[in-house]
Amino acid sequence: MENFTFYSPTEFVFGRDTQARTGELVARFGGRRVMIVSGGGSAERSGLLAQVRAALTESGIFFIEQKGIAPNPTDDRVYEGIRMARENNIDFLLAVGGGSVIDSTKAVALGVNYEGDFWDFYCGKATPASVLPLGVVLTIPAAGSEGSGNSVITKLDGKHKISVRYPMCLRPRFAVMNPELTMSLPWFQTACGITDMLCHIYERYFSNTTGTDLTDSIAEAIMRDVMENALILKETPDDYDARAAVMWASTLAHNGLCGCGKVEDWSSHALEHEISAWHNVAHGAGLAVMVPAWMSFVAEKNPRKVVQFAVNVMGIAPEGKTEQEICRLGIEALKGFYHTLGLTTSLRELTGCEPDIDLLVRSLQGNKGETLGSYVPLSMNDCKEIYQRSLIN
Repeated sequence: MENFTFYSPTEFVFGRDTQARTGELVARFGGRRVMIVSGGGSAERSGLLAQVRAALTESGIFFIEQKGIAPNPTDDRVYEGIRMARENNIDFLLAVGGGSVIDSTKAVALGVNYEGDFWDFYCGKATPASVLPLGVVLTIPAAGSEGSGNSVITKLDGKHKISVRYPMCLRPRFAVMNPELTMSLPWFQTACGITDMLCHIYERYFSNTTGTDLTDSIAEAIMRDVMENALILKETPDDYDARAAVMWASTLAHNGLCGCGKVEDWSSHALEHEISAWHNVAHGAGLAVMVPAWMSFVAEKNPRKVVQFAVNVMGIAPEGKTEQEICRLGIEALKGFYHTLGLTTSLRELTGCEPDIDLLVRSLQGNKGETLGSYVPLSMNDCKEIYQRSLIN
């Protein structure tokens, strides 16, 4: 087991009607002038934003709003948010939405007190010294950004989709998590969220670090629970307990717990970021394509954890089978699970075109360098082969 620091200061306020506490929470964490950041309109239509405004008003808190943050959030809206926050002397940010809204809010939090370009933090030119505090009212269980110090933004010039990880300063002060707020989500969004949270666990689970049996067992339990409840929600979207289990799992998948003591990988996310940057597909849908292709490649080089995943998570009986047979059956079962959710595992089908794999690889190389990942370190030729494997279901 590697040395590690686990720091998770976010206060999670979980359950029915908890959005009514938003004003109280903002005030307790020092917010007096707030900018609410929200997405494409569902929070408005559902009445959630009206409830949040009322809660802030009741607590005597001034607020402005930045609306319309789209999936795969982009740098232009971050610059707009930074300008709005500065012009209105904002001292607290409140994200009302899912991962894209939270990630954009975090980017604004990084940029408001910084004299340079906020993108300096994403391209590695700077590290944050002063970050505006933020809170979250979560509407989509997926990215886990409500409990992490991570953020992903796409720079429109060049289609650079880059993530940062600042766990010591960028975690939200609080996260309001009411599973009922997710019941009106279209199934596709729920399915993509389930795929995303599972991949946050894969990126930590597939590791060569030894002596991490407890961390592995936690990860395996969460993965099995997510898959079980995903199938319940497919048939019964308004099942509160299943919604609650999936919502809490999205947080545990990405708050660092599943990576304690381990060297993490993150190849699948990097491979997918190029797809969603260039084709503007849903991140979770892209992961359903890339994970099985990545897994099939690394199973040929380093099958140990793929075998463990196949047996302990996908339920493959190992008796009488070779390692490669177990891996193949586990990957087929995973693809079958994604298909049951209604997601494709074909890059061609996802993008609706013949993807330019050479372009994806060049962009990946420009963003990540010559090698990728750690479970099986990937050359750019390896990445090209994985993209090619992803073309078919």
